[in-house]
Amino acid sequence: MTDYDDIINLPHHTSDHHPRMAMIDRAAQFAPFAAVVGYDDAIAETGRFTDSRPVAGDDKLNELDRKMAAIVETIESHPEVEITYFVADKRKSGGQYKTIKGNATKIDSVEHCLYLGRDVKIAIADIADIKM
Repeated sequence: MTDYDDIINLPHHTSDHHPRMAMIDRAAQFAPFAAVVGYDDAIAETGRFTDSRPVAGDDKLNELDRKMAAIVETIESHPEVEITYFVADKRKSGGQYKTIKGNATKIDSVEHCLYLGRDVKIAIADIADIKM
């Protein structure tokens, strides 16, 4: 005989005053919680990879200068170009390379920027490659 023989076959108690908890709510009470708010986001941010800013050699700079000169000569016809450029990350050092196709519409020699269409403004110093 065990210690529970007197209660083992009794029916499960159901309260007259409190409704039964739904299974989904019952499971939620055992869900983990974040003791430190934002910790998981900080870990994910630390683990996110970024590329370093390009350091072009003289040959690459000469090639980019030649291609920019060709764009300047044909800017009135809005030549179609494919630009690969570096975008600095706003939260940590480094960034990523992006490639965009569009029509070159303006070169601003004061701000040192190339415009593609109306909306895209790319700093000339960030350009890593130009395809025409």
